[in-house]
Amino acid sequence: MNRFIRIFSMVIMAALLVSNPVEGQKKQKDSRAQAAFEAGEYFEAIDLYKNAVNKVSDNDQKTAILFKIGECYRILGDARSAGLWYKKAVREDYQDPIIFLRYGQMMLINEKYAESVEEFKKYSDLVPDDPRGNIGIESCEAAINWKDNPTAYIVENMRYFNSRQRDFSPGFINESYTEVYFTSTREDATGNDTHGATGQNFADLFTSTLDRKGKWSVPVPVESLNSEFEDGTPNISSDFTTLYFTRCRKGKNQQLGCQILSATASGMDWSDPKVELESLGDSVTSAHPAISPDGNTLYFVSDMPGGLGENDIWKVTRGQGGSWGDPVNMGEEINTPGNELYPFVHNDGTLYFSTDSRVGLGGLDIYKATTDEIGSWRLENMKPPINSPEDDFGIVFVADVERGFFSSSRKGRGNDDIFSFVLPPLEFSVTGVVRDERNDQILPGSTVKSVGSDGITVEANTGEDGTFKFMLKPGTDYVFIASQPG
Repeated sequence: MNRFIRIFSMVIMAALLVSNPVEGQKKQKDSRAQAAFEAGEYFEAIDLYKNAVNKVSDNDQKTAILFKIGECYRILGDARSAGLWYKKAVREDYQDPIIFLRYGQMMLINEKYAESVEEFKKYSDLVPDDPRGNIGIESCEAAINWKDNPTAYIVENMRYFNSRQRDFSPGFINESYTEVYFTSTREDATGNDTHGATGQNFADLFTSTLDRKGKWSVPVPVESLNSEFEDGTPNISSDFTTLYFTRCRKGKNQQLGCQILSATASGMDWSDPKVELESLGDSVTSAHPAISPDGNTLYFVSDMPGGLGENDIWKVTRGQGGSWGDPVNMGEEINTPGNELYPFVHNDGTLYFSTDSRVGLGGLDIYKATTDEIGSWRLENMKPPINSPEDDFGIVFVADVERGFFSSSRKGRGNDDIFSFVLPPLEFSVTGVVRDERNDQILPGSTVKSVGSDGITVEANTGEDGTFKFMLKPGTDYVFIASQPG
């Protein structure tokens, strides 16, 4: 995956990316850089690491720094720069096999499939128990095929929402689907501090409303919910009365963790947010909430102990008294050794989420998961044009139709942009030629009747070439009758 930059994911990742054991055995000349890295200050850590790398004589420590610079760029979403620094670490004989996985992932994002396969093969040979090596190889093959055979979705950049900063994770807020909340680091965000992880503002919730002419309003902050910290990834209950979102607290060179908050509709505004899942404590990160249509199951992302990968999707179920039960991991049918993020539950119960460790085009790919007759999950990659070689995540739908929004770091107006999608309805038609059954001669000027099982009959006349065409309705049976005067 090329980034967990969506602020909340970066905070989660900071606790997971620990220093290499070799580095800890020596007096570090990169201690300031290491402190920034471990606190999630990736943007600041890059320059600190670059200043330190030429001052280090020990090769193990030097290659570890090269790798960490690559990690910073990967998390920040700069796959090209990450690949360059990973390549330097490989040339200097960095010892951890993870370098081949990361380098292969960057080559996949950059659509250099042959080079990517080479790196994934090296990783698979060295770490055969980790499925991500073979999955990477399959991804390279699938990416070529999927790009040549995209689905019928139409995707467009939502310029009304997007800025030159990061705009992502939209959510519909009212039952008419005319108001959207989303996450943004644009200049209007609360506070004056710059985030050391991104070099941009701290993220806030913003809102935009669709008018009667079909135009979205200029986004403005949701002042009653925003704080001096990171606020975002909104998700609302099916009755549009309870809003769930993520807040990540942060201090200088210090991670204070992420929590899920909720607020209830109070007139034209929201109640004061309250913390959900308090039983998890301050030491466990929880983020990216997604409430089920019946309001009784809350899906979320966490790196808590007992997971299968770096970040997993978990769920809690509401008990009789209304309180949440113990967290349950979604298991290996959903989670992988990598990262599963940004869950969303459709009205029909379909679970959508993003992952970097299943077969995909690169970075985060959006998957849909449905249950079969015995309750097992069936997973399907959404493929292009929903997915791309970059990160694709945070999908939401309008009611029960194949239309909505998602986020992507593909080329757009800013670093992360919001895109709309729609699946046009399928159109069915039939064409044919009227011929004389005795001599197979074409019969121009014939009359053809289309008789449908819905009781509708339509007539058409053939041209000089004897052809006819009718549009058909799904689920309707037809009989075609041809005749000619005389």
